[in-house]
Amino acid sequence: MIAKEQLHAFFSPETVAVIGASASPGKVGHTIISNMLKAGFKGKLYPVNPKATEIEGLAVINDIAELPRGLDLGVVSVPREYVLPSLEALAEIGTKSAIVITAGFKEIGKEGYDLEQQIIELCERSGMALLGPNCLGMMNTTAGVNASFAAGHPNPGSIAFFSQSGALCVAILDWALGENIGFSKFISLGNKAVLDEADMLDFLNHDDETTVILGYIENVEHGEEFLKQARKASLNKPVIMIKSGTTAAGAKAASSHTGAIAGSDQTYSAAFHQSGVIRVADVATLFNLAQAFSNQPLPKGPNLAVVTNSGGPGILTADTADRSSLSMATLSQKTIQKLQEFLPSYAAFYNPVDIVGDADANRYRKTLGVVSEDPMVHSILVLLTPTASVEIEKTAEAVIRTAAKCGKPVFACFMGKTRVAGAKKMLMEAGIPCYSFPEPAVRSIESMYKYNIWKNRPEPQYAEVKRDKEAALQLVRDHEKRHQSEIVEFQAQEVLRAYGLPTPKTVLARSSDEAVAAAEEIGYPVVLKIASPDISHKSDVGGVKVNLRNATEVMETFKDITARAQRMRQEAYIAGCLVQEMAPPGVKEVIIGFKRDEEFGPMLMFGLGGIYVEIMKDISFRLAPLSRQDAFEIVREIKSYMLLKGIKGEQPVNFTALEDIIMVMSQMALDLPQVWEAEFNPVLINHEKAIVADVRMTLHLSDD
Repeated sequence: MIAKEQLHAFFSPETVAVIGASASPGKVGHTIISNMLKAGFKGKLYPVNPKATEIEGLAVINDIAELPRGLDLGVVSVPREYVLPSLEALAEIGTKSAIVITAGFKEIGKEGYDLEQQIIELCERSGMALLGPNCLGMMNTTAGVNASFAAGHPNPGSIAFFSQSGALCVAILDWALGENIGFSKFISLGNKAVLDEADMLDFLNHDDETTVILGYIENVEHGEEFLKQARKASLNKPVIMIKSGTTAAGAKAASSHTGAIAGSDQTYSAAFHQSGVIRVADVATLFNLAQAFSNQPLPKGPNLAVVTNSGGPGILTADTADRSSLSMATLSQKTIQKLQEFLPSYAAFYNPVDIVGDADANRYRKTLGVVSEDPMVHSILVLLTPTASVEIEKTAEAVIRTAAKCGKPVFACFMGKTRVAGAKKMLMEAGIPCYSFPEPAVRSIESMYKYNIWKNRPEPQYAEVKRDKEAALQLVRDHEKRHQSEIVEFQAQEVLRAYGLPTPKTVLARSSDEAVAAAEEIGYPVVLKIASPDISHKSDVGGVKVNLRNATEVMETFKDITARAQRMRQEAYIAGCLVQEMAPPGVKEVIIGFKRDEEFGPMLMFGLGGIYVEIMKDISFRLAPLSRQDAFEIVREIKSYMLLKGIKGEQPVNFTALEDIIMVMSQMALDLPQVWEAEFNPVLINHEKAIVADVRMTLHLSDD
């Protein structure tokens, strides 16, 4: 992480030099100087150009070496071949931070990548904080800094925005100017050679001028640090992000269910969920939420009250709320009686409160005053359709006064365009989020409510897992030495024992006589499974037979399974068969697995077995380490959770036993970094216990 002193000099510089400043309007080097002056920068601004003498009334410095030592910020906009020498010269005079606008680095291939690596090494040696290269620049409205070549300067505000895409920055800035949305900080990250999302989250978390953090990201370079900083920031203020590039294209080929299903999008969703980041799918929602969070208090509960002058929009709102985690508030009898005192008899006194189409501003005002005082109401949405009799601007004034007095989040939905435009502007300027339709309004309120729950939940608890870590590691090392990338069930049994996992009674039989002896020791009926380090998918060779009830069946099945496996996989070493006790009646099958993500580490997967994971992809994800709360949630997030809870008189499964196994899998993923994928499939569970019936692991072998 970059030192706080460097980041302070970066965002609030007192001395700024523009390397590559130009006297020609339209050139990047001229635009940066012009933007700094228009922003009202109060510090010392130094244009640097080897030939010019004056730019925009400022005396030009001809050589970087002539700049004052300890410069706060150097903005570099020169041809690519001069970028590194310019940064070296800035480092020589002790420059604390820099922005490289110039493109042509790792985004173009190896030559650019190598040059960018040299820049990174220089910054590491000198301690210089660097934004970019290949970026738009940075703005800090409260410090009068616009060190960018963007067209336009944002209004001051409490929203901070950072983005990997400079083009998106330009579009959003132009849109925000039109919508009168203000920013505290506006940052184009570019290639993230030095400063990245984690640095931004760390700084903005402690920035008193920022109340909401927005981000657009395409990838994360340092997953663990990102999670750490995102969680810290989210506990303090809302962090709302768009993540693009959500497919798993280009990911490593996966050999397990977990590996095949777990992709980039699931990893980021899990990372955001566990760190408290609010993920949105589009820019409109990003700024809907930003305006809501920056202007309204968080709802203290789920109960929403709706006041409307039209029944249809009220019903739409109630339907949307019913599909969310919000509830339509049940108004108290006292509230209803007060409403009946002044509303017409044909009004709807229950929630939604329909004050009907002839309502004037006074009727809105009185209704909102009564509804807002109901202790069971946690948030209010005011709907207005522009009827002939409604007083639109005066109603907006009534909404603003209610919001100022009640201390609860108040939202508006003024439907229409032309007639409501003035009122919408009034509401937005007063900090009341106003929407054209009820659905996004409800989603905004729901996001605030869910964030409040997350923010106030107890600190995560991580259970201590008793295990023989060294024994498990030794098995993994043995496979590495033999260059075996698969640890299949009959070998992985040692890992299960090392972690104290519940398993069915299992014996490795190397002959049919040993299989019969093992079956009689375990007790009929039994299961036979092919045991081979070279066969990971046993069913592909017909290598599993269940419900064998006597010695004859066991002996014949042993010969049949081993002969078929040897015939179908002639190169495979056949060790024999595993003889295993049958699952107790009434069990359900679940799958627990993990796949290692290169940036975020192990990602765990949970779902029901069989068609639920194969076809329906009914699964949930978390990143290790899992807390007890994570283990609780990952089980209950799948759509088929009710099958585990029990239907039609069935007893619920032993959730505690299931969650214990999930916690062990999380610990195993952290303990065994050589394991790329692992899977317990199936885990058999009923109301009494859970048993790991099969296991396999895939190692990430080095090339040497």
